Amino acid sequence: MIKKHSVLIGVTMALVFLIIAISIYPGGSMFDKNSIGFDWIKNFISNLFGAKALNGAENKSSTWAYLGMILLPLSYSMFFVNMSKKIPDKNAGYILQYGGVANIICMFLIVTPLHDLMLNISISLFWTCIVVITVFVFKTRLHLFKFLSIACLLFFYYSIYSWAISDWDLLPMMQKVNFINSTLLILGLEYFTKPADFAHIKPGKHKVQTTNP
Repeated sequence: MIKKHSVLIGVTMALVFLIIAISIYPGGSMFDKNSIGFDWIKNFISNLFGAKALNGAENKSSTWAYLGMILLPLSYSMFFVNMSKKIPDKNAGYILQYGGVANIICMFLIVTPLHDLMLNISISLFWTCIVVITVFVFKTRLHLFKFLSIACLLFFYYSIYSWAISDWDLLPMMQKVNFINSTLLILGLEYFTKPADFAHIKPGKHKVQTTNP
């Protein structure tokens, strides 16, 4: 039972840890250094990781935030491994399996001075795996997941565009939207797809576009 629901359990526990971190975050954002508490519209999740909050207070939320962000890639990697077993293409399976494992390594290294680099690599690995899955979902009759996958990717690429043009106003909110969308997509694919949905796909070469942080 635990193995069957390991992805859901991991994601749920990670969310609990992140909610605890958010609830005790002292305050401060890039828009207002003197604000109190965590503002869902103005704060980034990354604000939770500093030794000190942006308002200068000791940040007791960092431990909980790290626990949550370590559990998430562990949960996601289990999902990617499960999806690699559903998709009848070895190359795609390798990308999902190794991408998931590499993502775990990167997330463990976010507690080091390499935090920013590892976070960017982790994001790239995660969304590359999502793109790979989307390619194969479009070869099935899973029409709802086709829509959800594309919507998820569009929100992500819009966030990249906003970051590139330094449009910071919407980025904190877009970060949460991306997180919610991708997590719902993962749980949906985990519980509502099966190998039979992909069984008709012939193994072969598939062109997959990768993402950039």
